[in-house]
Amino acid sequence: MDTAADFKWLKKAIWAYFLLLIFEGALRKWFLPGLATPLLIVRDPIAMWLVYEGWQRNLFPSTIYLKGMVIIGLISIYLAVVAGHGNVIVAIYGARIFLIHFPLIFLIGRVFDREDILQMGRVTLYIALPMLILISMQFYSPQSAWVNRGIGGDMEGAGFSGSGDFKRPPGTFSFTNGTALYFGWLAPFVLYFWFHLKKVNIWLLISASGAMLIAIPFSISRTLFFEVSLTVAFAVIASVRKPENFTKVVIAGIAGIIVLGILSQTEYFTTATGAFFDRFDTANEQEGGLVKGVIGDRFFGGLFTALEESSDQPFWGYGVGLGTNVGSMLLSNTRMFLLSEGEWGRLIGEVGPLLGLTIVFMRVGLALKLTWGAYKKLAQNDFLPWLLLSFAFINIIMGSWAQPTALGFGIVIAGLLVASLKPEPEPDTDTDYEDS
Repeated sequence: MDTAADFKWLKKAIWAYFLLLIFEGALRKWFLPGLATPLLIVRDPIAMWLVYEGWQRNLFPSTIYLKGMVIIGLISIYLAVVAGHGNVIVAIYGARIFLIHFPLIFLIGRVFDREDILQMGRVTLYIALPMLILISMQFYSPQSAWVNRGIGGDMEGAGFSGSGDFKRPPGTFSFTNGTALYFGWLAPFVLYFWFHLKKVNIWLLISASGAMLIAIPFSISRTLFFEVSLTVAFAVIASVRKPENFTKVVIAGIAGIIVLGILSQTEYFTTATGAFFDRFDTANEQEGGLVKGVIGDRFFGGLFTALEESSDQPFWGYGVGLGTNVGSMLLSNTRMFLLSEGEWGRLIGEVGPLLGLTIVFMRVGLALKLTWGAYKKLAQNDFLPWLLLSFAFINIIMGSWAQPTALGFGIVIAGLLVASLKPEPEPDTDTDYEDS
């Protein structure tokens, strides 16, 4: 039977994967801009080593999801070369998602224990306030400023269209989606620790909670707003099982309202909220309103469109990797979506309706299986899997895994969710946390 000592180096590698996920953009923009291109896949060697070690130690479970993804990954390389775009490098780049990243979900689930998950949560909390300071500096600085430099030191800046003269800030990430993903990732840990105050330093939790709320307008991201709102909704559902927990949610909510009320008296915050609401209103009008545009077209619309148009795609697709930015650069020398901006449309376009829909169904099936597991844990008053699910569910089903940052967050949160479902002697007993 494997012990914690047996997993020591595997855990260190997983931590390296996670920290590079947070900071690889900073390396590519500010510290090692000359190595921006190879740093795009800096986590891949770590993933390869982890998969190799996991295979050598027989740590992977016998599950249809893992076997199916690996088989499709291998087949997709062959099909891309003989029946698709014909570029081996692009094919391998696209297939690496199935072959070396997707398996990490199950390896993290096997190697990590409850304390590892919570420690990753605490580190996430420590990063929150510095990340907020960074994105606020990016928000108010011109795109030519050092904090806003793009990949490879690009002086045109890394910000993306936001509201008026204000751009969506990327934080330490290569692209602005990283900001929404990071603070969306932060939310389940913030809510969990509010339920279990003895497991974290209270001042750290307060600062991270404030950073999460303040980051929403500075991000100018509707995605982040919905991610945090979804996690709060999951927390409310969890809290109704215990009146004392519901009280904690109410108190935390009131405290958040008070903090936002105080901040609303400052120009620092009102400028950001003005830009956020302007972006919110403008985008909703352009897309036909909140329900139709954001929830209908952006979420369900993209899914249904991919299914409806699947019969129009070549049976074996155009080739795995074609829908990635790397694929588009290598094959057309342009950085654009050659297939579809939506994840399901990209998958079906790359490997065809048969294999594409198989991948979709496997991702949906895995998400539903984890949902059932999290619900059973919730029934046992174990809130951690349920709250992790609030961020993991959408990212497993339709996360844009062609983009390296989205891929990383999707894989790690799914892995933590799998790990959280393992039997624990006393999964949610509050024990005092010593802040080292």
